[in-house]
Amino acid sequence: MQSFIWNAFFFIVALGLLVAIHEFGHFWVARRCGVRVERFSIGFGKKLWSWVGHDGTEYVLALIPLGGYVKMLDERVEPVPAELKHLAFNTQPLWQRALIVAAGPIANFLLAIVAFWLMLMVGIPGVKPILGDIPAGTVAAQSGLRSGQQVIAVNDRPVSDWHAVMLSLISQVGDSAVSVKVKTSNGDIQTHTLDLSNWRIGKESVNSNPLKNIGVVQYQPKIHLQVAQTVANSPAANSGLQKGDKLIAVNQIKLTSWQQFTALVRHHAGSAIELTIERDGLRHYIKVVPEKRQHNGQVYGFMGVAPEVEAFPDDYLITMQYGPLEALVKGTERTWQMTRVTLDMLGKLVSGKVSVENLSGPISIAKGAGQSAHYGFIYFLGFLALVSVNLGILNLVPLPILDGGHLLFFAIEAVTGRPVSERILDVGMRIGASVLVIVMMFALFNDLMRL
Repeated sequence: MQSFIWNAFFFIVALGLLVAIHEFGHFWVARRCGVRVERFSIGFGKKLWSWVGHDGTEYVLALIPLGGYVKMLDERVEPVPAELKHLAFNTQPLWQRALIVAAGPIANFLLAIVAFWLMLMVGIPGVKPILGDIPAGTVAAQSGLRSGQQVIAVNDRPVSDWHAVMLSLISQVGDSAVSVKVKTSNGDIQTHTLDLSNWRIGKESVNSNPLKNIGVVQYQPKIHLQVAQTVANSPAANSGLQKGDKLIAVNQIKLTSWQQFTALVRHHAGSAIELTIERDGLRHYIKVVPEKRQHNGQVYGFMGVAPEVEAFPDDYLITMQYGPLEALVKGTERTWQMTRVTLDMLGKLVSGKVSVENLSGPISIAKGAGQSAHYGFIYFLGFLALVSVNLGILNLVPLPILDGGHLLFFAIEAVTGRPVSERILDVGMRIGASVLVIVMMFALFNDLMRL
């Protein structure tokens, strides 16, 4: 329950900020173009708070925090007195109307740049992209990549941390191949070509690292078969397992790795297992019944125990920090990279190269908000930047009811020399609303299946 409240709170904070920035883009440009704004609302439904400013605009905070809107004077919505027609949205020149509509998504991209700028000035902790143990037979192993090598470029684009490697490789899904440049432990530079012709991102990758499917594995510090902590009221805690206990065997099967232990636990959902542990130099035998859990229709066992993990070597850790001007340049570059990757993934969703089961809805976004806030302010800013870019792109999709749909109608008007008819607008809005509802319901269904 506490986790739900935490996630919900930061979801509302994040969404409220993103919506406010988006709608402020429309509002600010509309006012500069001489359009009268009658209402600026964050949220829908019943008013929780409202205030009328000196400019005559009513500022509203509404009950349902899932969006917002800017209501402008418009003859298409309601009659406008003759003396106020020059202040109506629909009477403005085409270029001004287009600018007002585009200002919302533009504001979202600017927010992402500002968020990345702040992050890069404060400093983003990261890890050098050092490769871990490459599984035999994988695409990465066949290309010649080896453990201990540091990735320095993907398709000749420099990368400085593991996050950049992930973004660069995921953007290549559906391509035939990708080149990866690495630096070996003795300083040699090598280039390897990975065959991606059979790489797809399906539902099995939603909650896992899709790079593992091609064998690109990040270096991880050694995980010991020793208990670091147990989750309160979990099977591990209730069985008496304690911090510092060394795991020796499961059902008399000797353990050699933490991965082996978790695999055995997952395969014994709801059935008792015997743990052999070492505590204070003495052996003990503990009966545990892993809790049954379900994900994507698959049942697995859960114990609620975390291992002792060695720290990353100091020379593997980096902090990306820049002065104000360089941080602004880097922040703009990051925003563009995020935009490019998002557009690539959107296209691959449509083409089927990426499963539609990767679509996320409000529950996943809420979890992301809560988790990023838990890690700290820098990570929450990164989450805001990511969602803001996605919100900007989504609103530019040429679908009636979205900003992109309005811009499409304006483009038609520019070509034909006359506005799109009210009938076409109405039909387009109905179709757009239906498509949007279907997509949102599908994303929500994906969220519920991941619970």
